[in-house]
Amino acid sequence: MPLLTFKKGGIYCAQADVYIDPWSKVDRAIITHAHSDHARWGHQHYLCTSNCEAPLKHRLGNISVQSMPFREEVVMNGVRISFHPAGHIIGSAQVRVEYQGEVWVVSGDYKLVDDGFATPFESVKCHHFVTESTFGLPVYTWADQQQIFDEINTWWAANRANGKVSIIAAYSLGKAQRLIQNVDHSIGPVFTHGAVENMNAALRAAHHDIQPTIQVTKELDKKSYKGGLVIAPGSALGSSWVNKFKPFSLAYASGWMALRGTRRRRAADRGFALSDHADWDGLNTAIAATGAENIYVTHGYSTLFSNWLKEQGLNAAPVETQYVGESIDVAEEEVAI
Repeated sequence: MPLLTFKKGGIYCAQADVYIDPWSKVDRAIITHAHSDHARWGHQHYLCTSNCEAPLKHRLGNISVQSMPFREEVVMNGVRISFHPAGHIIGSAQVRVEYQGEVWVVSGDYKLVDDGFATPFESVKCHHFVTESTFGLPVYTWADQQQIFDEINTWWAANRANGKVSIIAAYSLGKAQRLIQNVDHSIGPVFTHGAVENMNAALRAAHHDIQPTIQVTKELDKKSYKGGLVIAPGSALGSSWVNKFKPFSLAYASGWMALRGTRRRRAADRGFALSDHADWDGLNTAIAATGAENIYVTHGYSTLFSNWLKEQGLNAAPVETQYVGESIDVAEEEVAI
């Protein structure tokens, strides 16, 4: 029997009697990161990285959590388990599982680009690698991060010169902090939706250094926002909440902005292809670096990408899970990137 199996409730290690990112309620859950498609409420005990604990508790409330640093090992019935940086968002990890010389790595979600906030991705050698494939097609190739932020800053500065507020859609955990840390704050003030600012507060309380932001409240005068940048989850942009910022320019920061027509369908003025997931080159590079003999492809273009890997001579297969990856079409609390 393999060390890890794919069951209806999640990725299961029978020898250690523990699940990784389970979507059904279990006794013990190892969590790769705090996005809601990987970290669900209802488990009896959670194990995550030290940097994941604060956002995990913020999202799930009063739960039983054990956390530990990257690369530190815990042994469960002879199984050696450790976390290694995934580079996806703050606290995100790949889970290395070893027993009697057999090594598996479950990547969760990951990206190879160092975004300046999350701990950068670290390749881990293994025999079996479980990979996402959110952007597992050649059309998805990200531009250099600095180039994207130069474009965002130019758009923001132009809006400010024209007396407009700049509004950009981003998930409250991960993308929002990446934007806050990398935009040019000399252009103007950065405002945040309550969901974003509450997450910022949880991270700041856990001693993570985040650039200054101002929460959008009813008490703030409308004139305060003029020329500013507002960061909000996409779920807020289809409501009357945005009316207070008129006149404004609306943008989305998402890997899906690489697709022609996506921005138009979202009624956005601008789209920036900024993703917290690996692009086509990143996926292939990460997989090759593991040296794994067996590749299991989860959410995204899993069948197409696994077929590509098989054409490259790898033993690859798609695996059905309930992970989602990056989405701009559903509410913030239903799925996160």
